[in-house]
Amino acid sequence: MKIALVFLFVAPFAISSKIDKDYSSFDSAPPEPNSRFAMLDDVRILANGLLQLGHGLKDFVHKTKGQMNDIFQKLNIFDKSFYELSLQTNEIKVEEEELRKTTSRLQANNEEIKNISLELNSKIEDLLQDKIQLQEKVGGLEEKVIKLVHIHPKVQEPKEMTSLKNFVQQQDNHIRQLLKVVQEQHAQLDKQHNQIKELEEKLSNTSFQENTESPFSLKQPEPKIIPLPSHNSTAPGQEFNGVATDCTALYKRGERTSGIYSIKPNGSEAFNVYCEMKSDSSWTVIQNRVDGSLDFNQTWESYANGFGDLKGEFWLGLAKLYSIANQADYILRIELKDWKDNKRYIEYTFTLGSPETDYTLHLSEISGNIPNALPEQTELRFSMMDHDNATKRDCNCPERYSGGWWHRACGETNLNGKYIKPRSEGKLERRRGIYWKPQKGRFYLIKSTKLMIHPTDLESFE
Repeated sequence: MKIALVFLFVAPFAISSKIDKDYSSFDSAPPEPNSRFAMLDDVRILANGLLQLGHGLKDFVHKTKGQMNDIFQKLNIFDKSFYELSLQTNEIKVEEEELRKTTSRLQANNEEIKNISLELNSKIEDLLQDKIQLQEKVGGLEEKVIKLVHIHPKVQEPKEMTSLKNFVQQQDNHIRQLLKVVQEQHAQLDKQHNQIKELEEKLSNTSFQENTESPFSLKQPEPKIIPLPSHNSTAPGQEFNGVATDCTALYKRGERTSGIYSIKPNGSEAFNVYCEMKSDSSWTVIQNRVDGSLDFNQTWESYANGFGDLKGEFWLGLAKLYSIANQADYILRIELKDWKDNKRYIEYTFTLGSPETDYTLHLSEISGNIPNALPEQTELRFSMMDHDNATKRDCNCPERYSGGWWHRACGETNLNGKYIKPRSEGKLERRRGIYWKPQKGRFYLIKSTKLMIHPTDLESFE
């Protein structure tokens, strides 16, 4: 390319000098034929040089055009990423602004409740003073009446005395009602104070990082261990008429491979379950979710009888779970994995009520490496969109948050919700996903879950 440019620059000067030389003696003598052919050769050489230069420039243009297309593609990708980041940033700012407004509103309510409480306390103190004075006056009058009765037994109690006693009794009842109101106001004040603390913690943790789908904290809580309760009269892990009553009986029989087996709990028909064999025990899996291939927004009948494929995602069924858990005391193990593949678990002792109680669940945590998110020592009724008995509220928790679960109040943990990937939906949709919600902290979207049970009277368990 450089040689062609040099040739292009030098050639005109050479031709010009040649022409001047040939025609400098034009008047003296005409040019000879050989010199004309020499000029044609020079022109031909120049034309070939220009042609090569044109091809070189064409290649250079094509190469430059390809490089510019690559640059434009990278700029488009950058613009798209920047736009998505801007949308996420705006969403976080909106959530932060909502939290600030809620905090301000709660603080104003808190101040109003404090003022009302102070006024009530002042009124109660005045009433107590009036009550003491009235009691003293009534006491003095009673003494005088007693003396009059001793002197004149037939004298009846004056009307003024009866009226005064009735007034004192009314004042006393009024004071009791005011005390009750003050106690309710104090309880409301404490509740508002706790809500403000939670909102302040959320505000302090708000940043341009993903906060709604935060992974599990790397700092694991200290496992909490409590003694296991004694089992019921029926020994778990046994065989009934030659058929195993649960996966523990299969493990004792010598089975060591995880898979689908048939069991027959006491008083129940035989059915298939998935047994997960550990190093020194076996667990009966009652729920498994890994990729969202199965819709868990089912009916009450489906949750009672079970649905899905035991080889993939499934819900074993409340009736089957009750037939197993009714044999003895069992442990419930919940294994969770977030979207950064961090794994955690938690274990509870539990009891499950009959169908008449809507399979009421009672839990007591015994160990784990994740903060507890399920209420303990509380009746948790299983609730569905078409069978909502969980809360005495106007809202229907399953309708708002999708899927069936043991609800105490709307907004708590739900491991049977809609399978949603982080940032794939809006704020409302994320609240309908699979999430783990400790009492203090944010919603954690979950990638996979597994619920398993086995008896408590084993000497060791994982």
